[in-house]
Order: sequence, then C-alpha cells, then structure tokens
Amino acid sequence: MTHFMLEGTNKTVLDRYMRLPIPDDKCQAMYVWVDGTGENLRSKTRTLHFIPKSPADLPEWNFDGSSTGQAEGSNSDVYLRPIAMYRDPFRLGDNKLVLCETFKHNKKPTETNNRRTCLDVMTRAADTHPWFGMEQEYTLLDTDNHPLGWPKNGFPGPQGPYYCGVGALNVYGRDVVEAHYRACLYSGINISGENAEVMPAQWEFQVGPCEGITMGDDLWMARYLLHRVAEDFGVVVTLDPKPIPGDWNGAGMHTNFSTTGMREANGIVEIEKAIENLSKVHEEHIKAYDPKGGKDNERRLTGQHETSSIHDFSAGVANRGCSIRIPRGVAEEKLGYLEDRRPSSNADPYVVSERLVRTICLNEC
Repeated sequence: MTHFMLEGTNKTVLDRYMRLPIPDDKCQAMYVWVDGTGENLRSKTRTLHFIPKSPADLPEWNFDGSSTGQAEGSNSDVYLRPIAMYRDPFRLGDNKLVLCETFKHNKKPTETNNRRTCLDVMTRAADTHPWFGMEQEYTLLDTDNHPLGWPKNGFPGPQGPYYCGVGALNVYGRDVVEAHYRACLYSGINISGENAEVMPAQWEFQVGPCEGITMGDDLWMARYLLHRVAEDFGVVVTLDPKPIPGDWNGAGMHTNFSTTGMREANGIVEIEKAIENLSKVHEEHIKAYDPKGGKDNERRLTGQHETSSIHDFSAGVANRGCSIRIPRGVAEEKLGYLEDRRPSSNADPYVVSERLVRTICLNEC
C-alpha cells in the first residue's frame, strides 16, 4: 500500500477559519465511538442548536455500521448513545467531544460495546469504591509505518538511554506527546502524567485515579485525542503490543487497582486476597486482556523485556517481571494498590476494569 501526505495543506491557513466565531446558540458536537475491531475509533460531527450541559442533553444519533464492521449493508443503521462529554481542544469554545456507546437495530449492544457489561459490574461493586490508574504505552510511526526517528535502513542504538530520556539522539516525537497531554487536560480527562518509554519512539501516558466506569470513558477518549493530535503532526500512533520484533520492549497497559479496603490501614491483607483470586483465573484474564483473545499478548508476554510469561501467574514486590507487582512503598506501608502488568497496549479498558472488579470485588470468574 502506498502511503502519502496530502500536499498543500497549511495549518496556519486552517487556523484563520477556526478563529471565525459561530452563533451563540450553536455548537459542534463530535460523536466518538469504538468500531467493530474493538481497537479503532471513529467520529463524526453534528451541529447542535443549544449548548449541552451533560450527556443527557445530547440527542441519540446513528451511523453506517456496514462501513465500520458493526452491521450488514441490508440493515446498516447503528445507534450512537452519548455517555460522556468533554471539552473540544481542537475547535475550542462551547464545542464538545461526545463519547458514545453503540447499539444495533434491535437496540442491543454491538459486539464491541463492552461498556454495558462493565457498567453493570461497577454498579454492583460500587460500595467497594474501585479505583483505577491505567498506563497506556504506544509507539509513534512515520506514515510509512516505520518507527518515528529510526534510521530507514537500520536500527537505533540498543535500549538504555531512551527511557525518560532527553536530547535529540534519545527522544523522538515529544511535540506530539506534549500537545496530547495539554489537549487531555483541557478536555477534562483525568490524565496524571507521561514519559518516554524503554524503546525509542515509544511513550506512555497515565490516566487516573478514576473510580468505576469513568476509567474506561477517560482512557478511550484519551486514545482518541492521541490519534487526533498525531494526525495534525503527520504522525501515526500504533497500540500494537510488540511493534518491533527482537530485542525491543513491547507495549502494555499496566493497570493499577485498589478498593477502599486496600487503601485503609493493613490493606495489604486485602491486596493479598485479591492476588489469590487473580491467580485462580489467570487464563481467563489473559484471554480478555487483548482484543484477539491473548494472541497479541503472546508476542509480548515472553518473560523478557520487563514482562511475565503469558503461561504462568506470578506476583512480587517491586518485580516488573511478575504478572502482579506490589509497589515497594505499598509493601512498606502495608496499604495501597496492586499493579496488573498483563493487559496489552490495545486492550479494552472496559474489559480490563470489569474483569478486575468481577474477580476481586464480586468473587466471580
């Protein structure tokens, strides 16, 4: 496939038009949803003749599901139901980004609408106040799918200087990262940090702490913003968990988790109970922790490059080669949280958070 950049586009010229005022009683609402892959996002915009204050104010909409892998052409309308609303960092003003669930013609959730089940689990476990913090790793690519900044006919130097690095020889794509960080803060996403990762051109941002269903909502919209910001820079984002074979780190979505009991005095007892529960359903969680039922994670969870083996469950203090890591500070203070290091970078945050709560809080498989 031939990749090319559209010649002649000029962001300065675009900015002239984006500064044009729009009527006070109108706003642009960008509806965003997860498509039939369970990994990619789609979006489209409508004009509203009022300024919405909450998702409940927003009208239901629809789209051609036969073009997104979510319906047959003979019955292609799929419904968009608004469930979370954010400020639009691209259009500014009163304009909105709207995260939506997808429903089939019979009003049942589409196969990749995992929010429905997640919300049910979060509602049943609400009294445990589950908190999440997800660490989203990703890799930046040129439009030819070659890692950003890498030599076109070779490889950069071995891993070592790139993690949290600085300098033009060690860091590729910081402009994209900084723009994304600021866009998330503006939009209202609870982004808590970012850093360069071990492989050059690989980065991570963190979202949280978020309670319950908000974790999945904020992370999906943060992913949308990442792809959209990178688009402005002519850069591609991949969430592939092992984008470069060989002696290079993969990409995960390490998930930090706690309940009220874990955060209170002597919460280490609850953390140890949670780890015991997780050990009993390792295979089920592995199948849920990437969109391809574990096949993507097979390339990443090898027991090398700061991962555990996909076949074995393990836990340890400050050990990044374990399935579940107990941070050093948590072990010393005997309260806090655990880190599940198994989810792949392209995992659905609704599925990951649901599985953790179902297993730890509800004692269900």
